[in-house]
Amino acid sequence: MELGIPELRERMKLMAERSYDQVRSLAAEEVIGDIIDLQLDRSGISIFEIREEHVFSRTQIARGHHIFAQANSLAVAVINDEIALTASADLRFVRPIHLGEKCIAKAYVRSSPGKAGRAKVEVLSYVGEEMVFQGNFIIYRSDDKSR
Repeated sequence: MELGIPELRERMKLMAERSYDQVRSLAAEEVIGDIIDLQLDRSGISIFEIREEHVFSRTQIARGHHIFAQANSLAVAVINDEIALTASADLRFVRPIHLGEKCIAKAYVRSSPGKAGRAKVEVLSYVGEEMVFQGNFIIYRSDDKSR
């Protein structure tokens, strides 16, 4: 994946689609980044490559809303519910992310599955082994499994 081999990327996406739970709260095209692991109400991982359209032209540093969007969409996607919406978020950008870097977001559901009304999701994003972003999200969930 680090070498940027397109065939490997497509194989990983296909394997992830077959091997892991399916996103219930978002359409696949609404998730920012490529989900490579998803275990509903437990954890998830996505990869987002920073391209020219994601950075400020003068500094080549990623705009924060792209990093937030990756983390936020993963936090919502990991929730096992038809309706999952961000209620609040506590964010910390640790360091700038530059053009060409791959941002790997890892989400962890920190409240028990099925807890009425809300779920706590922590998302940590890395470039290599260096943490670059931390977010704690409160996700509203409908808990109506009959939908």
